Amino acid sequence: MKVQFLGVGEACDERCPNTSLQVTAGNGQRFLLDCGFTTPHLYFAGSRDPDELDAVWISHFHGDHFFGMPLLLLRFWEMGRTKKLVIAGQRGTREKITAAMELAYPGFLPRLRYHLDFAEIEPGQVREIAGTSWRAAENIHSQRCLALCVADSGHRIFYSGDGRPTRETESLARGCDLIVHEAFRLDEEVENHGSVRGCLEFAGRAGGKHLALVHLQRDSRESARERIADLARDSGLHVFLPEPGDIFSL
Repeated sequence: MKVQFLGVGEACDERCPNTSLQVTAGNGQRFLLDCGFTTPHLYFAGSRDPDELDAVWISHFHGDHFFGMPLLLLRFWEMGRTKKLVIAGQRGTREKITAAMELAYPGFLPRLRYHLDFAEIEPGQVREIAGTSWRAAENIHSQRCLALCVADSGHRIFYSGDGRPTRETESLARGCDLIVHEAFRLDEEVENHGSVRGCLEFAGRAGGKHLALVHLQRDSRESARERIADLARDSGLHVFLPEPGDIFSL
């Protein structure tokens, strides 16, 4: 399983694009985990095949996590996509994507020459998507947000979306090879967001092997590097702060 960090930033970061992951499973299937304002341009800079992407996961309905969908769908149409696209997320995903597309490009959705397969995933459910297993759990955020575990035949990755950990997300992350978690602040707890210290404790309890920290507050991201290294040194985990475009392979 391979993960490319298309973006690693929070909503207002002018230097780091919105957090979005491109995952390639062991069977070759490709997924996007979240698709914010900046994601489509980054995705298409690295892909010229309109049928290459198999599915998109939307963790929640803040703009930096799903407002890129209208452009993604439009560009696939322009490129001549014919393969169906799975769009997965919590209940209401179909309505939100449809409404966003209508606002961005009125009347255009019926013109798509490929099928949109909306797959609702709620906590406690297991969905098989493109030969992989997807499960979700709710975290603590300012609006409902679901963390996701994607498993292929050899590995499992956990992606938090936005939000503070819960017992349910910790259970979902248990034993995952890679945990990708948002950590808005370094030490202090922030309402509705994770912290670096909290994520280290979370990953340790979950028994993760690798922890990628994303979505750090833009003004503290660079200054936090040394402190993150200090905190990680005693954790027993491989902890890293990915840059946009970085690739991590399991």
